[in-house]
Amino acid sequence: MASSVAKRLGGKVAIITGGASGIGAATAKLFFQHGAKVIIADIQDQLGVSLSKSLANHYPAAANNIHYTHCDVTSEPHVENLVDFAVSKFGNLDIMYNNAGIIGDHERLPAQDSSTKDFKRVMDVNLLGAFLGAKHAARVMVPAKRGGVILFTSSIVTVVGGLAKPAYSASKHAVVGIMRELCMELGEHGIRVNCIAPGPVPTEMMKEHFKIEREVAEELLKSKAAVLKDTVVKEEDIAEAAVYLSSDEGKVVSGVNLVVDGGFISVNTTFAKLWNQ
Repeated sequence: MASSVAKRLGGKVAIITGGASGIGAATAKLFFQHGAKVIIADIQDQLGVSLSKSLANHYPAAANNIHYTHCDVTSEPHVENLVDFAVSKFGNLDIMYNNAGIIGDHERLPAQDSSTKDFKRVMDVNLLGAFLGAKHAARVMVPAKRGGVILFTSSIVTVVGGLAKPAYSASKHAVVGIMRELCMELGEHGIRVNCIAPGPVPTEMMKEHFKIEREVAEELLKSKAAVLKDTVVKEEDIAEAAVYLSSDEGKVVSGVNLVVDGGFISVNTTFAKLWNQ
């Protein structure tokens, strides 16, 4: 098992923003298990430190290969320092996973009643934060001349409408736009750029936003929304996609918005549900 793990991300240096919880935490754990040297970046200091210590204690032989650092992705000095910290700690940067994101105000208001302040906040975290991460990753990856991988968490809202508020949807569409442009711009330097578009994942963020317990959300997704029988997309499924896109197994994959949703957006079941009521 150890030798097969080492073949996937062994020796790679990775930064994961929003890495203290949810998809980011699952990815940090899986990257680390696959031999990567991981920097967890977040503003949730208690969760980030706890995760880092837990992984270091569980894998003592690699304890020095996992670190947490505070980073507000809307602040360029923070992001710049984050990338510089990774390089100073491990000598280089191979993978930048721009995963940090927010949904926005918990109350789903019609567009005419929504808050401009909230719209700007969502765009700052989801879009500006993603751009700054890519910008500073490229700053060190290009001159290093060793290729690299830049990932973004987008969403299935970039493929189908009606699932989110305008601010969230706009931010994720724009992230896909950045990815496609950087795929072209950075491809000549051997840097691959991709997005992962998760379907509904019952994370803590979903729980807080929709005021629903994880177990209830999982059951609803499995029984009411699942296209693939008895399937719920979990954080670990997105992490597996991130490992694939970051590893040599995905060496020719670039410019892709990879949907991981168990077929959720492939079928519009609205008519069938109405018919069967």
